[in-house]
Amino acid sequence: MSSHTPTVLITGATGQIGGDTLRMLLTDDSITVVAAVRSEAKAEPFKAQGIRTVIMDFDKEETLAPALQGIDRALLVTGYTVDMLRQSKAFLDQAKKAGVQHVVHLGACGRDDTTIGHWAWHQLVERYIEWSGFSFTHLRPECFMQNLLSYDGTQAVKSGVIEQYTGDTAFSWVDGEDVARVAAQTLLHPSKHAGQTYRLGYDIQSYGDVANIMTRVLGQPFRYNAQTPEVFLENMRAAGAEMAYMTCVHDNFKRMAEDSIPGVRDTFDNFTAITGRQPVRWEDFVKKHKSAFVY
Repeated sequence: MSSHTPTVLITGATGQIGGDTLRMLLTDDSITVVAAVRSEAKAEPFKAQGIRTVIMDFDKEETLAPALQGIDRALLVTGYTVDMLRQSKAFLDQAKKAGVQHVVHLGACGRDDTTIGHWAWHQLVERYIEWSGFSFTHLRPECFMQNLLSYDGTQAVKSGVIEQYTGDTAFSWVDGEDVARVAAQTLLHPSKHAGQTYRLGYDIQSYGDVANIMTRVLGQPFRYNAQTPEVFLENMRAAGAEMAYMTCVHDNFKRMAEDSIPGVRDTFDNFTAITGRQPVRWEDFVKKHKSAFVY
């Protein structure tokens, strides 16, 4: 029997899903966890906790091969830019050369036939992972509940008012921490989850519904003030976001408000089988993040 301890690389380790996944894996001594960070400065907090790090920047291709040496499994998390296509391909090409066995990819919402731009980009990355011959698990989270905390630095709830851009359409949601729980399990037990595409969405609510839940749970009035998707586009431009990606999100919001995207109310019963627990629903999320919402 092999005594080899698998080494798991977490990209996006300083972000939300990658960071949560990393923390969940640190308690398991059946693997060695490595955090990929862009600079020595970003590595310091991890090193202070005794967490192994490698310097890896998706935009500096010369950092990829050294970071991937000795890695058995990897979580691939890219940022909100069109560069994710180039970055993912370069990472996967080097991962293949380095002998990485299993890749867990954090993708986006949607059925296989989606025409929402950035959702489709993630599906193209999924196909490239498969074509490259990796053992794989694809994660497709529905809308993150954390978007109510902030989106690309923009606060979504101010003094009891939710400002969002999807009209009155109800759609499927997931807590980002639950996505990390699934990611952790697929990295710990790759043979059990190999070849699977897990769509992750467990609660259907419109923003008006969410405002009502917040009012009930927190005992303060909350309301939803629907903005046009054009306001979102201007906010993202002002925030210095990458606009090729955000134009796709604008199209997503516009079509969501029109309720013209098939499958946005799809929910799934896979979570308990994967993690052994119940998924977080909106009422749970509001209680958990009470301090971010009360005013």
